[in-house]
Amino acid sequence: MMSDQRTYDVVVFGATGFTGRLVAEYLAASTEEFSWAIAGRNAERLAAVKSDLDLGDNVGVIAADSGDRASLMAMTEQTRVLLTTVGPYQKYGEPLVAACVETGTHYADITGEPEFVNGLLERYDEVARDRRLRIVNCCGFDSIPHDLGAYMMAQAFPEDAAVKLEGFVSASGKLSGGTWQSAVNAMARARKQLRPPRQPIAEGRKVGGLRTRSRYEKAVNGWVAPMPTIDPQVVIRSARAMPLYGKEFRYGHYLRVGSLPKLVALGVGIGSVFGLAQLPPTRKLLLKMRQSGDGPTPEERARSRFRVTFVGSSGSHRIVGEASGGDPGYGETSKMVSESALCLALDADQLPEQFGVITPATAMGDRLLERLRAAGMRFEILSS
Repeated sequence: MMSDQRTYDVVVFGATGFTGRLVAEYLAASTEEFSWAIAGRNAERLAAVKSDLDLGDNVGVIAADSGDRASLMAMTEQTRVLLTTVGPYQKYGEPLVAACVETGTHYADITGEPEFVNGLLERYDEVARDRRLRIVNCCGFDSIPHDLGAYMMAQAFPEDAAVKLEGFVSASGKLSGGTWQSAVNAMARARKQLRPPRQPIAEGRKVGGLRTRSRYEKAVNGWVAPMPTIDPQVVIRSARAMPLYGKEFRYGHYLRVGSLPKLVALGVGIGSVFGLAQLPPTRKLLLKMRQSGDGPTPEERARSRFRVTFVGSSGSHRIVGEASGGDPGYGETSKMVSESALCLALDADQLPEQFGVITPATAMGDRLLERLRAAGMRFEILSS
């Protein structure tokens, strides 16, 4: 178990990066009382971030490197929660998780990389449970709107219901260099993806995915296509862990495209990038298109929005809900992971008794929903 004698409640690792800096801005604007620090490889760049954001003397600065185990240990043993925005996580993430587990530190990230998460489940879930630690992946747009939205929808049905739920994602926004790099590398390793370990489930319950296909969907007035992200995996893991999802729960995840020509164009575009990512020379060219640290301007982020429409049914009972907010990849992601870290650090006595490598809904459930609603995100039942 974690000692109460920690210098900080939260440490932000990667604060000099594009998203890490937005996280630092968000935490600096918070009215809650907590102690925190920014961390990263370069002490000079950290000092510049601290000065630029006018963080003041109460915010610490820690130099640490993903390739230096001693520095990771020294950093994680100072904090209750380690929040990291340093990706690609498959390349940089595991040493940090290992340090958190060894020093008894809770952890939150914004990964959307299945191979990374599934590897952590294999190697760290049992020891984290034994040490009563919460190692929580996917605390950004991947996958909080979908995970907590499905959690909200499941609670709207009786616990003995057999629920079929579909989520339809509409989003606008521009990718940062770091997100582009992670996406291209994930595509390159797609054939090496590990399957998530099979979670135990209470006898008599059934949880799994729906068979999905491209189609016109009246509920969102547009064409939809299966969305092969980590999000449905996260939703299904939450459903397997918690009986409140019903005796039977099936989930399907879609991207709303709008028109059929746009659907076809999107498929061609993604297929082309996927194919180019398989070959080292063309993958190198793709990676050069956007560099880590680049990102959309404040004006571009201000124009960005997301909405996830959920349509659930159990027999003749049909419920529609929605999760929505502003700029999904950066503004709202920095909000979601910041509130997740604060939730883990400050609200421990209000959280479920769930430990290990777990999902946001499993780890924080109702309390994180309360925090995100208070921070301006919408999670609501529209009709029943």
